[in-house]
Amino acid sequence: MEKKALNGKALRNRVKLLGNLLGEVLREQAGHRVFNAVEQLRQGYIRLHKREDLRLRERLARFIDALPQDDLVLVIRAFNTYFSLVNIAEEEFQHLHRRRLLQKGSMLWTGSFEETFRELQGQGINPGQLQFLLDQIRYLPVFTAHPTESKRRTVLHALRRIFVTSKMLDDSALNDEEEQEVMDNLRAQIQILWETEEVRTNKPQVQDEVENGLFYFRDSLFEAVPLTYRAARRAARRVFANADIDIPAFIRFGSWIGGDRDGNPNVTAAITGWALRTQSIEVLKEYQQRLSDLYQLLGHSSRFCAISPVLLASLERDADDFPELAEWVDQRFPSEPYRRKLRYMMTRLDLRLRQLENGQVLNESAGPAYAAAEDFLDDLLLVRDSLRGHNDGYIADNEVQEIIWLVQTFGFHLANLDIRQESSVHSRTIAELFAGIPGFANYVELSEEARMLALSDALRRPGPLVEQAPDLSPMAAETCAMFRCIAQLRREVSTAGFGNYVISMTHEASHIMEVLVLAKEFGLAGWSRQGLYSEIAVTPLFETIHDLERMDTVMSTLLDNPVYAKILGSQDDIQEVMLGYSDSCKDGGILSSSWSLYQAQLRLAALADKRKIRIRVFHGRGGSVGRGGGPTYEAILAQPPDTVRGQIKITEQGEVLSFKYANLETAVYELTVGTAGLIKASIGLVRSASGDNPDHLKIMAELTRTGEAVYRDLTEGTPGFMDYFYEATPLNEIAHMNIGSRPSHRQRGDRSMSSIRAIPWIFAWAQSRHVLPAWYGLGSALARWREDKPERLQALQDMYRHWPFFRALMGNIGMAMAKTDMAIAGEYAGLPNDRDAAIAIYRKIQAEFESSQAEMLAIVGADHLLADNPTLAFSLQRRNVYMEPLNHIQLALLRRYRNDETPPEFREIWLDPLLRTINAISAGQRNTG
Repeated sequence: MEKKALNGKALRNRVKLLGNLLGEVLREQAGHRVFNAVEQLRQGYIRLHKREDLRLRERLARFIDALPQDDLVLVIRAFNTYFSLVNIAEEEFQHLHRRRLLQKGSMLWTGSFEETFRELQGQGINPGQLQFLLDQIRYLPVFTAHPTESKRRTVLHALRRIFVTSKMLDDSALNDEEEQEVMDNLRAQIQILWETEEVRTNKPQVQDEVENGLFYFRDSLFEAVPLTYRAARRAARRVFANADIDIPAFIRFGSWIGGDRDGNPNVTAAITGWALRTQSIEVLKEYQQRLSDLYQLLGHSSRFCAISPVLLASLERDADDFPELAEWVDQRFPSEPYRRKLRYMMTRLDLRLRQLENGQVLNESAGPAYAAAEDFLDDLLLVRDSLRGHNDGYIADNEVQEIIWLVQTFGFHLANLDIRQESSVHSRTIAELFAGIPGFANYVELSEEARMLALSDALRRPGPLVEQAPDLSPMAAETCAMFRCIAQLRREVSTAGFGNYVISMTHEASHIMEVLVLAKEFGLAGWSRQGLYSEIAVTPLFETIHDLERMDTVMSTLLDNPVYAKILGSQDDIQEVMLGYSDSCKDGGILSSSWSLYQAQLRLAALADKRKIRIRVFHGRGGSVGRGGGPTYEAILAQPPDTVRGQIKITEQGEVLSFKYANLETAVYELTVGTAGLIKASIGLVRSASGDNPDHLKIMAELTRTGEAVYRDLTEGTPGFMDYFYEATPLNEIAHMNIGSRPSHRQRGDRSMSSIRAIPWIFAWAQSRHVLPAWYGLGSALARWREDKPERLQALQDMYRHWPFFRALMGNIGMAMAKTDMAIAGEYAGLPNDRDAAIAIYRKIQAEFESSQAEMLAIVGADHLLADNPTLAFSLQRRNVYMEPLNHIQLALLRRYRNDETPPEFREIWLDPLLRTINAISAGQRNTG
């Protein structure tokens, strides 16, 4: 057992150990026949990776075809489980590597707080400037329920236990007997994982998705968040030794789970209300446990320490609110004021929790329960400051401060629940609601200018325009119910419970104004003594390439509107704008999407400067490169100079949640690199930031034009392309998977780019190993621009070395290309009905891949992809060997399932193993859509 050295050999040994334990479980639980089948496929495809052998390849194909359905299921599960164990080993060793660096006291990893603070110090940033930066930043990860997470909660729990148990083997103090005990436990946990059904029996409901989201808070984030703040504090003290730097709570969480209504009819107003209450109950229970632990700890006697007069005065007010409890605590703890205080605090918290659980209304008349998180926070600060006053600073700044950080981060709502809806829904609701009012009678027929005038007038008028709602369509009635729900829950649960109202497919300024008018009708906007206001902040979402290009016009029209300007003023002049990575990439390809988003941020910054407002960009990133994925730290630093400005909001979608937040250790790391990247990217807040090289910008613009044209030529100008997509990928079969509550298509049965959603678009291409959206067009763009001119290649290499945006883009595309296998993709190209058309399309894709790979290697100066990231390269190489048999199994099952000559009842038996291959390939790739 390799315990001392942390290197590639140690990781390989751990992977081998976990694989051997899985093999033992497989032999015992599934039998020798299944074990031998797995081994035959594993060893056979390893041999093929070393040397091509057509006879062996044909023999393996016949072997797969001969496997009975029950054996196929178990073989697929074996490979899937193996990938899960590999993921655990790699995650664990990354964590161990960071721990070893910390123990040695050497320079920490890139993206750590210490490395960040030392870099800032080296740039001349003083403690006061760092404090200003820390006070300004807000890192805002937003959890979504996009359907690319295929793991059940039960499986996540099992994987966490294996992670923790495997980590015990790294303890060099274990003797032989203790090590064997850990090994036995590890084998038992792997067996539990093997015996756990990994595929959901039923399609998840929205309530299930909410519970899945809460898992990460319960199992890691409630611990990870204060650990992140403590790490920042330690680093600041080490780097700025004599400075008193305070670490504020700079993380806030958002959620779309239970609030994202766009294209998901299952998200109703009732579901949204339930989701917010459930979130609140979860965080209140965490506070209860924390207070209980503190109650056991703080047995201080007033005979031996000087309690602050302010805290003692608060106890008198508490006694007035709880006369019966006061008599009990005075008798039980006559000289223990902290325990008396904590008992009152626990009682107030318990009252609020019980009211929530019983569905009672929470408002000003809720009695002595905490009315808001700020009241709870005030009591915690009293306890902390009193402890500091009698030199119990360690307890005050650790155990008590951790709860304070939690309350500042999570409040009483846990995560800001964003609401999202598609723009046309609001337009149609406005039209129905105001059909009888002059100026609104033919709202849908009004020009954009006329709509803006009518909506501005509606916002200026005091009170609602409609005294009694007319008969509304189900769509409009549900939209109105959502606004009533927001108004009610802001009063009953928390004014901070809701985040922003996101409008997808924002095409005009009127789309934002429509939401504000609807908010006004339900008491969420209107007039106060200070003027026009809105309790809802509206976020336009620009998704397609066309919408990104028109963004300036829409935002300028909006911000120049005097009514909207006054409402924005009531919201501290902060305008959030969301940029959609997924649809823009599906629409125009990776180059066009990336560059359009980069340019959009520059233009937004210019808009903010011109109008003296702040604009926060909300990045709608996914897990895969085709949906804006890639390492968070590099992604933040790759944003245009001086555009981040202290705040960044990022969606955490699908499988990204489990990879980042399922384990405490990795969650701390992810929160650290996210906030460290944000601090570095926000350096312009304290000193001038240098701009981009104009030559680089000009070259990128030219590359983008070519890349988008080549991409559109494939997706829009190639006859039969959409048929190829539907038939050469498992897209239709993905729709059968129980991994999300949202439909995969906007319009069922419509084979068009506009109907297919971006997530299944990326997901399906990844399954068939094309991974096409993440790289297509790169090769043609680079080759045509440089024209074999050495000086142009040098210019591209200079961009790669010195421009963070271009380097991150090339790195992400290189990672996606390393996951591409055109030989396997060629096998999928044999599935479509029109073979001749499919072969032509495949060859076109293959030629572009070869060109892209050659151009990429020329720029990077390497002879293979990911040469500058050997760890990732080896990880993907190890996975690819095991994914190939899964792809061939999937191909065989697709042929059987799609065979129209076979009776339906016989075809259906192959659906279950087919869906399991989708799960397994996703696990092997570590991202799906």
